[in-house]
Amino acid sequence: MIPLILSGGAGTRLWPMSRQLFPKQFLPLAEPQKTLLQATLERLPQGDDLGRPVVVCNEDHRFLVAEQLRAMGVQPARIILEPMGRNTAPAVALAALEQVQDGADPVLLVMPADHVIADVEAFRRALSTARVRAESGDLVTFGIVPTEPHTGYGYIRAGIGTEEEGALPVLEFVEKPDQQTAEGYLAGGDYFWNSGMFVFRASVFLQELETHAPDILVACRKALESARADMDFLRVDRDAFAACRGDSIDYAVMEKTGRAVVVPLRAGWSDVGSWASLWAVGERDADGNLAQGDVITVGARNCYVHGNQRLVAAVGVEDLVIVETADAVLVMHKDRDQEVKEVVARLKSRGREEADIHRCVARPWGTYERIDASDRFQVKRITVKPGQTLSLQMHYHRAEHWIVVRGTARITRGEEVFVLTENQSTFIPLGVTHRLENPGRIPLELIEVQSGSYLGEDDIVRFQDTYGRS
Repeated sequence: MIPLILSGGAGTRLWPMSRQLFPKQFLPLAEPQKTLLQATLERLPQGDDLGRPVVVCNEDHRFLVAEQLRAMGVQPARIILEPMGRNTAPAVALAALEQVQDGADPVLLVMPADHVIADVEAFRRALSTARVRAESGDLVTFGIVPTEPHTGYGYIRAGIGTEEEGALPVLEFVEKPDQQTAEGYLAGGDYFWNSGMFVFRASVFLQELETHAPDILVACRKALESARADMDFLRVDRDAFAACRGDSIDYAVMEKTGRAVVVPLRAGWSDVGSWASLWAVGERDADGNLAQGDVITVGARNCYVHGNQRLVAAVGVEDLVIVETADAVLVMHKDRDQEVKEVVARLKSRGREEADIHRCVARPWGTYERIDASDRFQVKRITVKPGQTLSLQMHYHRAEHWIVVRGTARITRGEEVFVLTENQSTFIPLGVTHRLENPGRIPLELIEVQSGSYLGEDDIVRFQDTYGRS
């Protein structure tokens, strides 16, 4: 069995923590020391019959995925890069096609990277049932036994009274209901929340995709035929994949196939799609508050309060979500959590970078954090991991001053190569080729002051790059 982790999506309803270039699956939202992606990998069953995971992600997130897997000591079988999002059916098709290229036909365990499952053992028991059915040719999905009339999830209606080996036939998939309809689903007992997790043989999924959505299969085959290896990643052909229509596994296959079965799952599942859902699955105090970070609550009830950079105090308020980051603060009623995406949409329409990036931006070599900026200058704190190297580059519109505050820097400036240590500095004139390296064993930290007529990140001409960026 091959775990197939789908690490796409932007998580806009979890703004301002989740952003386009650092979405929710890479954040420790449910557990303080573990990201959602890492928790997904940790809940996999252990054993020799479980293969190395395959991860499908957006190419903008490739180094985030690689670094978080490396931190866990997980060596993936493949990290497949999507040039753009096309929903789950094409993503799974790419992975399934890649897996059967050498004649193998593994069972695929398809899991989004951004779910929370509290009872891991219950999940593993359900997975054992699902695997048996998948090996016999079924397309298995997990149906979450509903605990409330939730209107934010799609539902699966299953056949009642025909249970065989823990699995039920799927009668239909239904869209997110209104409140009254959801209450009827809960009372009926034959409806489950649609988890978006699947188990099936690669060949069976591809056969059903060819029957019900052949255009997706053709486009993905073309994209994979022209794929190229790039370091630890597999880049599919951009133009071929762009021609593929977007569709979910549900719409493309599961709603049309006659092979779909559902395994009921009671395991404390949540797709962590909103701040209210995080509040619901988290550990709350006696007043119903869930506080993370530097938070003080006085007379507050049933609130989610997250202090990321500063002290946050909530006094005498109820049913609020309060989330603070270095460059944004969100305050809203818990019942309005689906509307956060409208904030993100407005930020994008106004060209505000807070929709896409944090003040601290991850790079494959480390991070940079914007400290101050104006029309003709910008100040950054740069951290370079031990042994890492930035690209050999130059800028047309800005000069840079570098001050080392911790560690050792090896600097290339034109034809010169020299070393700086703590409290030493240098100047990189406009138009001069340069490179920054950390040859030491501790992180290199420096302050960079940029000055010039244009300070955008796209004013970089790369001549050599360890990470394959152009």
